[in-house]
Amino acid sequence: MLAGKLISNIIPPLRTSDTVRKALERMNEFKLYHLPIVNETQYLGLVSEEELMEARDMEIAIGALPVKLLNTFTFENVHIYEVIRLFSELQLSVVPVLDQQKNYLGLISINNLLNFTANLYSVNEPGGIIILSISNRNNSLAHMAQIVEADNAQILSSYISSFPDSTRLEVTLKINKTEISAIVAAFERYDYEVKAVFNNSSHDDGSMDRFDSFMNYLNV
Repeated sequence: MLAGKLISNIIPPLRTSDTVRKALERMNEFKLYHLPIVNETQYLGLVSEEELMEARDMEIAIGALPVKLLNTFTFENVHIYEVIRLFSELQLSVVPVLDQQKNYLGLISINNLLNFTANLYSVNEPGGIIILSISNRNNSLAHMAQIVEADNAQILSSYISSFPDSTRLEVTLKINKTEISAIVAAFERYDYEVKAVFNNSSHDDGSMDRFDSFMNYLNV
């Protein structure tokens, strides 16, 4: 997936002639704390809500303010992982997208990214989740898939978490079955350490509710 595929044209950029009040109202409307400033197709930078809140006159044009603009953007042909890195490292609510001539094309909002991530990890698909702790020498997704498929199931998504100063990895598997006790038992027979199991059964301990609350928190 490339950055250009996630561009949203619903959120218009600001212009230097827009007032501080208009900029803050637009940020409030879309629940964002950054917006790009664009004149025609020329991208000038990102302005933050924090900078605008310091203005004494709400009717002054943004272009007349001595604000510090973030010169942050990505190109349309960049992989989405680079966009995720920008969101994470710079704590942004939007990332502007430019073409190769540095013309402004649109932006990717945190909501766009959240929806993409939810689809990437099959969050909305019914099924169970298994978290395994493994040695980094035994990281064979093919073998894990064989164990899952032996129970007539499939891995919908997976990701790996590493930890500083440790040779252990955590592998999270999303399975397309809610009843996964047989799969869990199979992993244990093959000496995998099963750290946690989540499913959509009536015996759920509230973890899914906490997950939903977390997703709502991210949906700024």
